[in-house]
Amino acid sequence: MDTTGHHHIVEASGCDPEVLGDPNLIREIFLEAAKVGNMDVKSSYFFRFSPTGVSGVVIVAESHISVHTWPEEGYAALDVYTCGAKADPEKAVDYILERFKAKYAHVSEVRRGIKEEENTFTHTILTWEESLRINGE
Repeated sequence: MDTTGHHHIVEASGCDPEVLGDPNLIREIFLEAAKVGNMDVKSSYFFRFSPTGVSGVVIVAESHISVHTWPEEGYAALDVYTCGAKADPEKAVDYILERFKAKYAHVSEVRRGIKEEENTFTHTILTWEESLRINGE
């Protein structure tokens, strides 16, 4: 079995605070993002903090989609990690950013589980920034 995985670590800024504060809406967004990214959903759990913020995870056969939000800052820390060749984590990330109405994203893609000599493993990192257009703006 191939150990290589793709871990997208996203700093999403300028997001809609209403979305970031709603665990049920975020669950809905993540479940649809898993479909968009061709992932097989196994379980999910979301928690609303007091007075604000949400943490949640969708477990997929390929690994996970997770988030912690700060609605008062319009900020979400998002992770999408998948193993294997079937899933498309970048499509899932793009869908989530669109639904969060993010205006900016700093993305790092960590290619993990790269097998080296003597049964050791390493990773590589690619980072980019995006200014996002919301609804044609």
